[in-house]
Amino acid sequence: MLGNDRTAVKAARVSYGKEISNDDKDKKLIYYLMKHKHHSPFEHQVFTFHVKTPIFIARQWMRHRIGSYNEISRRYTTKYAEEFYIPDHIRIQDTVNKQGSIKTNDEHMQNKAINIINYTYDYLFETYNKLLEMGVAREMARMILPVGQYTQFYWTVNTRSLMNFLNLRADSHAQWEIQQYAVALAEVFKEKLPWTYEAFMNFEYRGDLLK
Repeated sequence: MLGNDRTAVKAARVSYGKEISNDDKDKKLIYYLMKHKHHSPFEHQVFTFHVKTPIFIARQWMRHRIGSYNEISRRYTTKYAEEFYIPDHIRIQDTVNKQGSIKTNDEHMQNKAINIINYTYDYLFETYNKLLEMGVAREMARMILPVGQYTQFYWTVNTRSLMNFLNLRADSHAQWEIQQYAVALAEVFKEKLPWTYEAFMNFEYRGDLLK
């Protein structure tokens, strides 16, 4: 990553021609900035993540537009094309929260559904390879691949935008799969920017998964 906790401190104090002071004052300033929603200094702390995720999660992820993305392209390569997301559980539609889902307790239905998913992946990947062997261009052959296929991308994002991502995705209302990524990102945030993360948790975090 680029920067540390004091990067935000220096960015905030530049207005007065000052920089860092001591641990106590600098940490208090970060708390003050977060509490009073002075978020622009946190735009100078920058993370770059290498993400591997199913395409259906990547499409949700990329709705967070304040950041930079570069993604693997099936127009140019078949590398990793055989990798697909296999769930370890099955969820059914929540009848109360129409956008949500609930893990099923029906073991028979779960096993049957996972088998269908596996079969479909195998069939589509085999068909994809047949098209390539026929000479069909990669950019056309890829059209039959499902959104359960893994993709990879680099995401460069500042802390202000990362906090917005965590507010929305590190929350039980988000899809379960993206929740897992959000929690993992929060661990990196906490490790790299402990003062900023602590202030975020105290004053800004609106989700219900992080501690």
